[in-house]
Amino acid sequence: MTLISNTLSSRASASRSRTAVEWPTLSLLALVYSGWLAAVMFSPVMPVWLLLPILVFLTALHASLQHEALHGHPTRHALSNEILVGLPLGLFIPYRRFKHLHLRHHCNENLTDPYDDPESFYRARADWTGLSGPLRFLLRFNNTLLGRLLIGPSLAVTAFYRSEWARLHRGRGQARRVIGAWVRHIAGVAIVVTALVYSGFPLWLYGVGVAYPAMALLMLRTYAEHQAAETADARTVIIEASPFFALLFLNNNLHFVHHKFPNAAWYQLPALYRNGFACVGEEDGHYRIFGYGTLFKRYFLRPKEAVPHPYRRRADTVPHTARQECGSGQHRLASALAGDHSD
Repeated sequence: MTLISNTLSSRASASRSRTAVEWPTLSLLALVYSGWLAAVMFSPVMPVWLLLPILVFLTALHASLQHEALHGHPTRHALSNEILVGLPLGLFIPYRRFKHLHLRHHCNENLTDPYDDPESFYRARADWTGLSGPLRFLLRFNNTLLGRLLIGPSLAVTAFYRSEWARLHRGRGQARRVIGAWVRHIAGVAIVVTALVYSGFPLWLYGVGVAYPAMALLMLRTYAEHQAAETADARTVIIEASPFFALLFLNNNLHFVHHKFPNAAWYQLPALYRNGFACVGEEDGHYRIFGYGTLFKRYFLRPKEAVPHPYRRRADTVPHTARQECGSGQHRLASALAGDHSD
């Protein structure tokens, strides 16, 4: 497997270096923007039952394209990629903040750690024991698939905003970067709101009926992406998805492959999977699920895992400044190619 991975990694890197502009990604982005604008402009004459699902799908797909951009697509220039995907159709999260936190998440050594992985849904044992009963109930419910879809976006956005507020008080450098990201984000939101107001689309309906459900769709993708495991390879999932979800998530259902090759374009992931990982299974110690329907059957009303991390951060006291240095060359390469400047 190591030999196959190294060979495929070299092949993917060579393919990246030969492509100045990735036209499949650029074309898909153009379709998303034109489709979103057309749906908004024609919203007065479209039935709500058709309009909202179209906008939810396009907004979630745009978020998947933002994920592509922060990994260095569809061009080699980080600023160009940011301009291409920076319009915040989903409203809630600034692109630059998403980029910074997600690239930190790609330190495979720290995946699922409650402190060192910014996308972890686990809590440190000391933090968990200090929470109130109602909050524990909400977090347990959030670990069911139903809970993740219903309240997951609210909990995630609330936690993110609290962390952003805290970063404003951690020094002038961090505050400047956070404020800069938010200024860009607010300017983008103003453009989105202008288009909605011009077309007569109710702002409250867009927030409740489009932006929130689109984020819930993304929560479906992230719900099972990672699990606590002793070995790094067992922490990241492979989900066999239908063409609909494969397109919506831009093949990030093959998340194990994405973490192996974080700079491979979305349309390269299926070939990398077929050539090197299609044979792996749960019996090999890998984390694999056969379809999102299986997720619903297993975890719709049952928590996938406990909230406290089973083996990390189990001490009575946890240093809240903890942040392990990532030794993964993948993380450093992803950051460099995407133009990341960490806090």
